[in-house]
Amino acid sequence: MGARSVWFLLAATLFAQERLEDKFYIPLDDPAIHYAQPPDDPVARLEQRLESGKVKLEYNPNGPSYLASVLHELGVHIDSQVLVFSKTSIQLSKISPRTPRAIYFNDQVSVGFVQGGDVLELTALDPRQGIILYTLDTEKTDKPQFSRRDDCLKCHQGPVTLGVPGLLISSVHPRTEGRESHGSAYMTDHRSPLEERWGGWYVTGTSGDQKHLGNNPNLVDPLQPGGPAGPDSQNVTSLGGWFDTSRYLAPTSDLVALMTLEHQTRMTNLITRVGWDARINPKDHNLNSEIEEMLGYMLFTDEAPLKNPIAGVSTFTKTFPQRGPHDHEGRSLRDFDLKTRLFRYPLSYMIYSGAFDGMPDPVRDRVYHRLYEILSGKDQSKPFAALAAADRQAVLEILRDTKPNLPAWWK
Repeated sequence: MGARSVWFLLAATLFAQERLEDKFYIPLDDPAIHYAQPPDDPVARLEQRLESGKVKLEYNPNGPSYLASVLHELGVHIDSQVLVFSKTSIQLSKISPRTPRAIYFNDQVSVGFVQGGDVLELTALDPRQGIILYTLDTEKTDKPQFSRRDDCLKCHQGPVTLGVPGLLISSVHPRTEGRESHGSAYMTDHRSPLEERWGGWYVTGTSGDQKHLGNNPNLVDPLQPGGPAGPDSQNVTSLGGWFDTSRYLAPTSDLVALMTLEHQTRMTNLITRVGWDARINPKDHNLNSEIEEMLGYMLFTDEAPLKNPIAGVSTFTKTFPQRGPHDHEGRSLRDFDLKTRLFRYPLSYMIYSGAFDGMPDPVRDRVYHRLYEILSGKDQSKPFAALAAADRQAVLEILRDTKPNLPAWWK
């Protein structure tokens, strides 16, 4: 099954399961959207600096071309590296369990690198337009240039991205009776139990007795597809037995980084979808239900609980919380828990993103109003009833200290 067929299967599966995923595609040329207009995102701004001569990308002839320089200019930490060997890329013919694709990310951009690939693959978050896709040729040139790739939307806009240009993370599932020979794949995020995650990915880190689908090349083997993972695929701290890790910027595919990226992926798509719908039809009564769905995800009300503590093996667990912002007590929405849940404080750090602030004023004000009702304890209804009073109070205090332009009545 090719990559495009996998996404059609993904779309068909999720189309029957999710509320926002059930809705129509939003036309990119809608007068309220104009997706093709010049973007304002980190990659577009880097391209402008390159054209003006203010910066220059350094080429490494003995390494991954411009990768390290691009990551530096975009402010992406190498310790965010995660590795995927399922063929979910425009360069699928060059991806295998021995040559996995590396992905690096921060809140606004992701950068994909394939061994021997022709291009670096990038996504960037525009405050109004959501995800914009780019490539950068890996061949050395006097004037490296990022190319916008709207043709990639054939996979990056559909039910799995909530109908807007967005991000994707999928897990390949072991073959069972009635499934096609290469198995099935489905989207994962913080709602997914660990046992359903990371098929087709390498995973370094410990998760105790909690099993996952990572580190199992049989899942994507066309000759022997499927099959259970052996005990050597769990609690892996070194990937040296599977492939040559020296050909990558880091030897890891960090478990905590991967879980963070999973959360961020759907959160980004939700913010974009709500913002687009509000711009197209601000009086649509369905906006309230969309906001409630986004709030539930932002507040981790449906997060799959951890049964054992987890730990990564890179410095990501340390460097990610350091980005802040922190309140006067040193607390941050980026602080990890890793014992019973991913984050210590149950509100997404993506509330600080330009995409959140870029939502139309009326819908953002509605989100703030609902957040205050929930965090102040006025709303104890489902699905928010399980939020502990101490967590509500902590998140409220952190936001008051760290979130610019909060409504005055919050304080």
